[in-house]
Amino acid sequence: MAFITWASLYKLKLLYKLTPTYTMSLKVYNSLSRQKEIFTPINAPYVGMYVCGPTVSGESHLGHARPFISFDVIYRYLMHLGYKVRYVRNITDAGHFEEEGREATDKISEKAVLEKLEPMELVQKYTNLYHWAMSKFNNLAPNIEPTATGHIVEQIEMIKKIIADGYAYEANGSVYFDVEKYNTDFSKQGKPYGMLSGRNIEDQQDTTRELDNQEEKRNRNDFALWKSAPVEHIMRWQSPWGEGFPGWHIECSAMSTKYLGSEFDIHGGGMDLLFPHHECEIAQSTVCNHKSPAKYWLHNNMITIQGKKMGKSYNNVIKLTELFSGDSPILSQPYSPMTIRFFILQSHYRGTLDFSNEALQASEKAFKRLWEAHEWFAKQVFENNAATDIELDKKVTQLVAEFSEFMNDDFNSAKVIANIFELVPIINSIKDKHILANALSSTTLDHMQAELKVYIESIFGLINERPADEGQLDGVLQLLIDIRKDAKSRKDFLTSDKIRNELAGLGIQLKDEKEGGTSYTIA
Repeated sequence: MAFITWASLYKLKLLYKLTPTYTMSLKVYNSLSRQKEIFTPINAPYVGMYVCGPTVSGESHLGHARPFISFDVIYRYLMHLGYKVRYVRNITDAGHFEEEGREATDKISEKAVLEKLEPMELVQKYTNLYHWAMSKFNNLAPNIEPTATGHIVEQIEMIKKIIADGYAYEANGSVYFDVEKYNTDFSKQGKPYGMLSGRNIEDQQDTTRELDNQEEKRNRNDFALWKSAPVEHIMRWQSPWGEGFPGWHIECSAMSTKYLGSEFDIHGGGMDLLFPHHECEIAQSTVCNHKSPAKYWLHNNMITIQGKKMGKSYNNVIKLTELFSGDSPILSQPYSPMTIRFFILQSHYRGTLDFSNEALQASEKAFKRLWEAHEWFAKQVFENNAATDIELDKKVTQLVAEFSEFMNDDFNSAKVIANIFELVPIINSIKDKHILANALSSTTLDHMQAELKVYIESIFGLINERPADEGQLDGVLQLLIDIRKDAKSRKDFLTSDKIRNELAGLGIQLKDEKEGGTSYTIA
């Protein structure tokens, strides 16, 4: 099986330069070692990356946006460095989880009954909605997007192997992973259960909930690989242990092994998946494949809403459709997908990120300011010249050079964006002729122009959301602003005031800024 598809190679050629730069020292924070490590792929220039995808029992919400945008940027940056990435992100369409005190709950079946749909009809509905939201965020599609229900055979085979090796047992048609036996045997190899989360067996026992069918387990820490399906359970499959359904954790182990092999480079997901999901994946895969599945474990932090965790109990869940439409009591207005994307990228993916209307509104204004400067600057053609302001030229060169330095330090998009915002007033000053373009060398100008396009568009995935006619309106308004500015410089205040007043009558307010430029708002 080829490691990377022709389709993804084709996309690579279209979107990214082919000159490999992956010899640069990219450092990533590895949750497994709890420190930053130099990224050294198992089989460079190929990189295998698996990210836990959505559960399509309902609509994606704001909290889901962060991992998918964060890992989209990581995917883009790895390709920018010249790596050939196979990005696998699953769809969980079986919906069986050991969480919230309901071990055997099938969320998809429950929701299907509520919505009066067949389970797979419901799955398709929310999968389509998820794909729609990802396209709005301008996320690149993964190379492979496997589904849990499409890999039941692989999961059963993996469970059979774990049983044969003595690390799982059957009880009343269900199969459980023997955590204590695994821990006893693999601790000697330096691979104890809890190696990722840092939890020991005793701590886990103290915090384990009383779940359904606990009496079937030999120990409270044991987790389900396969569950016997009760009569009312809609989604069920034949297995050597009777009709049932897979446990939550085995799905990702089976799919990552099939498409990336027994050992791959990056496993990603939210911090909420670190335990128990990713911990259980490590145990299952280590038994089956005799090695830990991923070399680097990357986890993004969560989004909070005004300091509180997002959840149904807090009544603060914001669905993505609500976010885009503004149809939520939490929201004071709708927010565009690019505003959300930009808001997320302004914080390091491992850092805390607190949602508020004020923060989103600030991001909306900041992104508009950034994009307008970038859009204008990208269209300019600069003549050959040496720098007339050596200090400014050095400052700009340093700010641009730090883009790669920051991204190579565990994908620090926040610091890159901070540097870009130091360049925005310089661009605007060139635009308004407060700084002449020849104050910077043509080499610096060309390099800044090229790097801004690469980082803003190709790596950060930001795009212009305005319709074409809105862009034309901007052009007309800018022409009127320039005519008004010229009139003011000639002390023709009659013409200047007439333009301002006529535009105000049309609901367009002009505001003269302290720096000398003019902005406008449309009522």
